[in-house]
Amino acid sequence: MTARDRSPAALHIVTYNIHKGFSQFNRRMMVHELRERLRHLNPDFVFLQEVQGLHLRHADRHHNWPETPQHEFLAEEVWHATAYGQNVLYDHGHHGNAILSRFPILHAHNQDVTQLKYERRGLLHCRIQLPDARVVHCVCVHLSLFGRSRRRQMAALADYLDQIVDPDAPLIIAGDFNDWRNRAQDLLAERLGLIEVFGGCAGAPVKSFPAVLPVFRLDRIYIRGFHVEQVAVHCGRPWSNLSDHAALSAHLEPVVHRAPDPG
Repeated sequence: MTARDRSPAALHIVTYNIHKGFSQFNRRMMVHELRERLRHLNPDFVFLQEVQGLHLRHADRHHNWPETPQHEFLAEEVWHATAYGQNVLYDHGHHGNAILSRFPILHAHNQDVTQLKYERRGLLHCRIQLPDARVVHCVCVHLSLFGRSRRRQMAALADYLDQIVDPDAPLIIAGDFNDWRNRAQDLLAERLGLIEVFGGCAGAPVKSFPAVLPVFRLDRIYIRGFHVEQVAVHCGRPWSNLSDHAALSAHLEPVVHRAPDPG
């Protein structure tokens, strides 16, 4: 799909666990190359996990370490609105989730959903205003490695959105679910009316890890209020040089609710 093919109301979104800007097994810093690949995809929204907000040791060790937080470095001059949710804090820095947007972010909130004290997790929620004045709710997630914790986090996500988001409002939830058993599908479909862009209402999400030859279905994009026009998994080279996860992208068109014909 080219820019000419898109309707003015269409959205192109990407979700990507960027592994703190390093290649698999932390062999090389790849944040500069990663920025170029994201710009090549040219999405409207980018949902990022494992974003390095600060790392003093890397800044000392790497001469070309970005002077700004990674989400600001990646967004510079392309995505004019950003939000960052700090989840893990340590003596030399912190990391978390981020959302980059071409359109104004009206409000951002990072909801703490930590279940284990040694595994800090959060849900970054943004309300974003589109050019046609619609507001879409976007949530970037990175869930637990442990099944029981993941189930509680997904329930907390549903509870949170039930309280603050109108059930008919457009909604996008994307990120690293760590859900290789595909337990998220029933809860998110039943509670929030979401579908997964690759698997639909009942199918399996796409394989996204490891990026060199994906085997596990860890990364997801769930939507409400949109039709899926086109999807892609960005794996293999050059993507497998950038992170241990594949990037996922989707082109979406809004669902238009027409008034009933009075005749």
